[in-house]
Amino acid sequence: MKTRWEILVVDDEEVMRESLAAWLREDGYDVNTASSGRDAIEKARQKDYAIYFIDLKMPGGIDGIETMMEVRKVHPEASIIIITAYATVDTAITAMKEGAQEYIVKPCNPEEISLLVNRIIKIKNLQRENTILRKKLTKQYCFHDIISKNPKMLEIFQLIQEIASLRSTVLLQGESGTGKELIARAIHFSGDRAEQPFIGVSCAALAETLLESELFGHEKGSFTGAVTQKKGKFEMADGGTIFLDEIGDISPKLQMDLLRVLQERCFYRVGGSEEIKVDVRIIAATNVDLQQAVLDGKFRDDLFYRLNVINIRIPPLRDRREDIPVLARSFVERIAHELGKEVSDISEGSLKLLLDHNWPGNVRELENAVERAIVTCRGRALTEEDFTFLTPRVEANRGWSVPANVTLQELEKEVIAATIQRTHGNIKEAAAALGIDRSTLYERIKKFEIPR
Repeated sequence: MKTRWEILVVDDEEVMRESLAAWLREDGYDVNTASSGRDAIEKARQKDYAIYFIDLKMPGGIDGIETMMEVRKVHPEASIIIITAYATVDTAITAMKEGAQEYIVKPCNPEEISLLVNRIIKIKNLQRENTILRKKLTKQYCFHDIISKNPKMLEIFQLIQEIASLRSTVLLQGESGTGKELIARAIHFSGDRAEQPFIGVSCAALAETLLESELFGHEKGSFTGAVTQKKGKFEMADGGTIFLDEIGDISPKLQMDLLRVLQERCFYRVGGSEEIKVDVRIIAATNVDLQQAVLDGKFRDDLFYRLNVINIRIPPLRDRREDIPVLARSFVERIAHELGKEVSDISEGSLKLLLDHNWPGNVRELENAVERAIVTCRGRALTEEDFTFLTPRVEANRGWSVPANVTLQELEKEVIAATIQRTHGNIKEAAAALGIDRSTLYERIKKFEIPR
């Protein structure tokens, strides 16, 4: 791992303090020093050191044991090594009892110090990797770690709990990058099918014939290049869940084939004559307005109704800006570790810049932006300069002017109609966005004859 751990050497004797620091620097560690216990405690409050070498006997009213106890109040996981020229069984027992990891006697052996530090650092690296791996696994399988403070998202989390063990088809609707696959995985891994396969398919990535073979499989010789029999994704997902991403892009023929699977839970492989039955829960996702696609004749209405049993609309990131700081900090922690970069924080100025951005690419765009900033960052914290590649929001700079020859009543009607359309007819959301209660909104809808 590339991350450089920092060490603090605490000793009132300058020769001992600087000699030990020099040995550690030769081994490639960043080393700071303190000449007293009070100085060490102050430096510990400002920075979390990986290892503390603390002399047992120091003047100034605070000895090594007291210094260690104060440091551990600030950093409970600190690795502390007590050094002394006055070794006794009692002092050793006291030091270990109060939390010292090691106890060594002066004069120190540089080789012994190197081996000791190397062993502690290896353990710390493993602990850090295990912590991050646990977080990644939890995020992959448990909806609780889809990070959000937004009330609408919290409602979605509650709904996931309620539907996780049902067989009903789920339709996820939301813009690209809002986390539709994460929601799909959360539904699967929170329910009774969690131990069974979760199979994802991007319907937009393949041509019709290839997608048909990908979904349903094919028999040997069914087309040029079909040299063996192949199982499709539906067979592979038997007993579990199949996630059909970008379902709005499938062809009319595949729409008809998929409708049959939904209705009868069976299908034929390409070129096959054997009917194959499966027990598969279908979760579909789209960034297309399927209702409009049905009206435009581009999507079968009967298939839409079969898919739209449980509908979950995922709000875009610009409608849940309170999530941006917590998401950004989470990305910094994970991505910096993966890239081996010594970046551990993000400035308030950077967060304000991120909050002001419109995020057309949503959470995926935010993640990519944080990764790019980490790659080019030269310090330990991301600053505004690291995000100069983000284009400023045009809307923030453009003044709004009232249209000419429009009455106040007409303007009110237009605003209400636009808000209802933006919230897809959700009166609760529309009322909250307009800053009025629902009864008032219902009165305005009736008064202005606004369609829902």
